[in-house]
Amino acid sequence: MSAHSETRPPTRGMIFIHSASAALCPHIEWAIGAVLDTRISLGWVPQPAQPGSQRAEFSWTGAPGRGAAIASALGRLGQLRFEVTEEPSGSSDGQRYCHTPSLGSFSAVVGVHGDILIPEDRLKHAVATDALGGEPILKALERLLGAPWDEELDVFRYASEEAPVRWLHQVG
Repeated sequence: MSAHSETRPPTRGMIFIHSASAALCPHIEWAIGAVLDTRISLGWVPQPAQPGSQRAEFSWTGAPGRGAAIASALGRLGQLRFEVTEEPSGSSDGQRYCHTPSLGSFSAVVGVHGDILIPEDRLKHAVATDALGGEPILKALERLLGAPWDEELDVFRYASEEAPVRWLHQVG
C-alpha cells in the first residue's frame, strides 16, 4: 500500500422499500446490486398499507457514501416509497434519504446520536423567508427535519412490523 492510499473504514445502513409494484421489484434489486456490486435478492412481502404493492428491508455494509448512491439509483425508478440510512463512521456523518411519489426526495445529515443536523445556511434561509412573509419558520423547520416524509411513510412503516430483514456485508 502506498503512502498516499487511503483506506476508509466501512459503514453500514438499511434500505427500507416501503411500497413498490411487483413489476418494479426486479428493477429495485438490480439498482441496489449495481451500486453494491453484487447480486441482490430481496425477501419481498405484501404491503398491507397499499394492497397490490410489495415491501422489503435490507441491511448493507460498504464504503461511506454508498447510501447516497443507493438512494439516487432508487429515486430514478420513480413510483416507490423508500428510505435509505447510512450510519455515521469515523470518517463521515450519517445520512438519511427518503422518497415518496407525492413529495419527491428528502435527505439529511444524521449525527452520531441519531439527530438530524440542519446546516446553518438552511436555518438562516428559513428565518429570512419567514421574516419576509414567506413560509412560516415552524413549517420550514418541519420540512428541514423531514416531517412531511415521516407523516406519509409512517403508515407504511407500521404495516411492516412482521417483515423479514436481509443482511448483506460488503467491505470496500
